[in-house]
Amino acid sequence: MNNPIAVEQSKSSKKSLTALLPFAVFLGIFLGTGVILTLQGAEFAFYQLPASIAIIPAIFVALYLGKALGKDSIDKQIGQFINGAGHSNIMTMCIIYLLAGAFATVAKATGSVDASVQLGLAVFPTYLLLPGLFLVAAFLSTAMGTSMGTIAAIAPIALGFIESAGLDSALVAGCLISGAIFGDNLSIISDTTIASTRSQGAHMKDKFKINFKFAVPAAIICLIIFAILGQSINYEMTSDADIIGIVPYIVILVLALSGVNVFVVLALGIVLAAVIGMLNNDYQLSALVNDINSGFTSMQDIFILSLFIGGLSELIRHQGGLAALTQTIESLARKLSPYNKKRAAGLGIAGLTFGCNFFTANNTVSIIITGETAKNLATDGELTPAQSASLLDIFACINQGLLPYGAQALLLGATLGISPLAVISHAFYPMILFFTAGVAFWRMTRA
Repeated sequence: MNNPIAVEQSKSSKKSLTALLPFAVFLGIFLGTGVILTLQGAEFAFYQLPASIAIIPAIFVALYLGKALGKDSIDKQIGQFINGAGHSNIMTMCIIYLLAGAFATVAKATGSVDASVQLGLAVFPTYLLLPGLFLVAAFLSTAMGTSMGTIAAIAPIALGFIESAGLDSALVAGCLISGAIFGDNLSIISDTTIASTRSQGAHMKDKFKINFKFAVPAAIICLIIFAILGQSINYEMTSDADIIGIVPYIVILVLALSGVNVFVVLALGIVLAAVIGMLNNDYQLSALVNDINSGFTSMQDIFILSLFIGGLSELIRHQGGLAALTQTIESLARKLSPYNKKRAAGLGIAGLTFGCNFFTANNTVSIIITGETAKNLATDGELTPAQSASLLDIFACINQGLLPYGAQALLLGATLGISPLAVISHAFYPMILFFTAGVAFWRMTRA
C-alpha cells in the first residue's frame, strides 16, 4: 500500500519548465494586446483589456497542463487554485486595496486632499516636489517596513497634487514606487529583510550594511533624475482648503510610523476624514456610504487580478514550474564556478530570486521559496550569509518594483487612474538599483 505522505512529497518535488507557460500566455495576451492597439493608434491602448480578463486564458492553460503533466483531476486543481487565491498574503493585499480605495475617495470628498496639496505647495518649492515625494515615500517605507502600506498611505495625497497642481501621473507614480521599494529593501523590519536574513542565517546589521552600500548610490542618482524632471506648476494658492483637512494624513503617518497595523491605520483614516467632513462641510452619512462603496469599486480589477495571480502561482508551484526554474538557474550558476566561485554564486542567487519573483509577484514569498537553494549556493561559493541575504532581498525587490502585475504597481495605477505599465515605466529606483547592485557586487567579488 502506498504511503500518502510519500506520494504527496513525490508530487511536490516534480519539476517542469513547461509549467511556467501560463504566465507567458498571460503576459503575451496582456502586453501584446496593448502593443497592437498602440500601433493601431488606439487611445489608452493598455486600458482596453483589463489584466483580470487577460489572465483567464492563462488559468485554463494551467488547468490543462495540470491534467497533462501531473494527472491531477480538475477538482483537485480547483482546490489548489482556491488555496492559492485564499492565501493570507493575497487576502491581506486585497483588504488593503479596498481600504485604500475607500480612504482615497472619502479624503477627496471631504477636502483632505485639497488641504494636503496646499500645505505641500507651501513647504516644497515646485521644482522639488518630485524629489520630495520620493524622500517621503522612502522614509515612511523604511520606518514601516512595507511598500504596500506606504503606497496606501501616500497615494491619495499624490493624487491631489496630480489633479490640483497638474503633475504628471506617471512621474508621481514613479516617485512613490521608487521610494516604497527603497524602504522595503532597506528596512530592518521589512518582511523581505526578515525572510532573507533568517533563511541565510545572517545578522540583521550585517545585511543592512551591505544593502546600504548598494541602495544609497541608487537613491542619490534617482533623486537627481527626479529633480531634473521637476515640472513648472501653474497653481495659485487659495484659502478655500481648511488646514484641519490634513489631520487624517498626519494621523495615518504617525500611526504607521508607530507600527500600528495598516488595516487599523486606514480604517481610522476613513473615520477621521468623514468626521472632519461632517463637522466642516456638511458631509452626510449617505455620502460616506456611497464614497466607501465607490472606493471599493475602484479597486475591483486589481482585487480580482490578485486573487487570480495567487491561484495561478499555486497551480504552477504544484506542477513543478518554480522547482524547475530554481534547478535551472542553480545549474547555470554552478557551471560558472570554475572561473569565480563567489561571483557565480552571487549571479545564481540574484537570478534565482529575480526569476522566481517574476512568477509569484510577491517578493517575500519568492525569498522563502528560494532561500534554501540560495544558502547552498552561498556555501559553495564562499559568500557570507549577509551577502547572500542582501542579494536575495535586493533582486526580489527590484523585480517586484518592475512588475506591471505586482501589487505595488496595481495599487498605484488604480489610485492614480493610470496603467500599471505607466507606473513601472517611471520606476527609476529599481532600474538603477539593478545596475548599482550588480556593479558593486562584481567589484566586491573580484578574484
